[in-house]
Amino acid sequence: MAVQVINTWLLSRWAKPVVWLLALAPVIWLVVATVTDNLGANPAEALIRSTGDWALRGLCIALAVTPLRQLSGWNALARFRRLLGLFAFFYVLLHAISFFGLDMGWSLAATWDDIAQRPFILVGVLAAVILLSLALTSPRWVLRAMGGKRWQRLHQGVHLAAWLALLHFYWMRDAKNNTAEVWIYAAIVLLLQGWRVYQRLALSRRL
Repeated sequence: MAVQVINTWLLSRWAKPVVWLLALAPVIWLVVATVTDNLGANPAEALIRSTGDWALRGLCIALAVTPLRQLSGWNALARFRRLLGLFAFFYVLLHAISFFGLDMGWSLAATWDDIAQRPFILVGVLAAVILLSLALTSPRWVLRAMGGKRWQRLHQGVHLAAWLALLHFYWMRDAKNNTAEVWIYAAIVLLLQGWRVYQRLALSRRL
């Protein structure tokens, strides 16, 4: 009964506006904090770090949709998977713009130098490029043009992007001897990937 109620709500006209509001809440908070000068002693660093954190959280949430749907029976969650993935990329984009504009001063030369000196930046760029390719190919007409199998193979890249994002996060935090939070995200991603492998093995046994 509860499953049916939740699925009915997820299919209602109110569900998507609520998801939009929740997904935009962090950026709304950042805008308000910026305007009211409440980002702390280093606003630029706070913006870069916050958008990066929410990009990783958004990626974890998007990856959790399928396992949660399979475990709970909330099949209507599937309608939000694409939207949540795009919101994850939205925060990746904000993170990249914040870094390039606030930290690098819009200088390509400074950015290339920083990538050469700090490999974790390169790893983050690779993750962002993968997610950019997924965002650009997310429309349904692209799926039809590419064909389902090729489109699915490309979009499996989200799993690689998640690991690259984690590595980026780890290297950044390791330089400051502050990796506790990294292991929480690593456990979440590992759990989600483990469920994916388990489902594939279960399917292969049934065939």
